[in-house]
Amino acid sequence: MPDGAMMTDTDFTPEGNPRAFRDALGRFATGVTVVTCATADGPMGFTANSFAAVSLDPPLVLWSPAKSSSRFAHYAAARHYAIHVLDRGHGEWLARFNRGGAGFDGLGHTINAEGVPVIHGALARFDCAQHATHEGGDHLIVVGRVLRAAYRDGEPLVFSQGSYGHFASGI
Repeated sequence: MPDGAMMTDTDFTPEGNPRAFRDALGRFATGVTVVTCATADGPMGFTANSFAAVSLDPPLVLWSPAKSSSRFAHYAAARHYAIHVLDRGHGEWLARFNRGGAGFDGLGHTINAEGVPVIHGALARFDCAQHATHEGGDHLIVVGRVLRAAYRDGEPLVFSQGSYGHFASGI
């Protein structure tokens, strides 16, 4: 174990200690995405780290919006959306797509064939059609069929233990 590392080997129940459960989940580093969709009020974006690949054939990915989000209804109803993987230089996008953020104001984007806003410069992008949804406790599990994808070279933005950072290659 690395110097200064603390090991807790006491089991706990998530229901009895939700903070410890959240902290345990935080030990799994995730990438950071912005999911976009079209609404009657204009383009909408949502920061999410609950993105995962599901299947190569057919090409499926998933993400999970929180039911408590003020934007939840828009995403639960969206038939099409785009998932943008952020790179280490996209820290500004985090505040932009949080509650009260600037959203798309002044941000370069286009509208794809399905009417979804697509942000320029993402590390990777997946244009999706809603394939299925599943109840997942306080979140909705949204599975999307990937219609188109794009990527470029770069370093992903990573979220772990309540902080953002980047991936350092090599062990």
